[in-house]
Amino acid sequence: MTLTFETVTGHRIARLVPELAVLRIRVFRDWPYLYEGNLGYEHRYLASYTNAQGAVIVVARAGDRIVGAATGMALEDHADDFRTAMPDLDARQVFYFAESVLLPRYRGQGAGHHFFDAREAQARAVGRRYAMFCAVDRPQDHPARPADYVPLDGFWRNRGYAPVAGAKASFSWRDVGTPKPTTKALQVWRKDLAE
Repeated sequence: MTLTFETVTGHRIARLVPELAVLRIRVFRDWPYLYEGNLGYEHRYLASYTNAQGAVIVVARAGDRIVGAATGMALEDHADDFRTAMPDLDARQVFYFAESVLLPRYRGQGAGHHFFDAREAQARAVGRRYAMFCAVDRPQDHPARPADYVPLDGFWRNRGYAPVAGAKASFSWRDVGTPKPTTKALQVWRKDLAE
């Protein structure tokens, strides 16, 4: 089925929260996140996009069903865990791409490029020079790593992003099947939108 896309900002985001919360939990259960989701947390987290000036959610639909989404907001409006990863960078110049999620059967149809194009356009529209995201950094020998897993590093590099040497964020969540949250390292990737 052909995907359609919609870029949503402001209070219109609120209507998407219930469906996006379920989608995030479903996609993030898989490698490399292994996230044991919580609907209450997801609703609170996604609602923050409704009130953040310039925040955006790009949704992918197959028919009427949301099958993917990508989010972004001003870095200073996001969690401290990500702002502190690059203390020398002025947060007011950075637009943070928080996540891209897409159900597996819809991958390989260009959604990733659309998600980045739309968020980069929003970042420029709100006057940001840099786009930044963080990628979870799991050990190569992690027992849950699928044998056929291919990291997205090549895709990100082709889009003009590069890992920032020494810039790591940390964030805690509960892995699938574990009783307590643990802290994970996330590698910061950045692109200069002015280049």
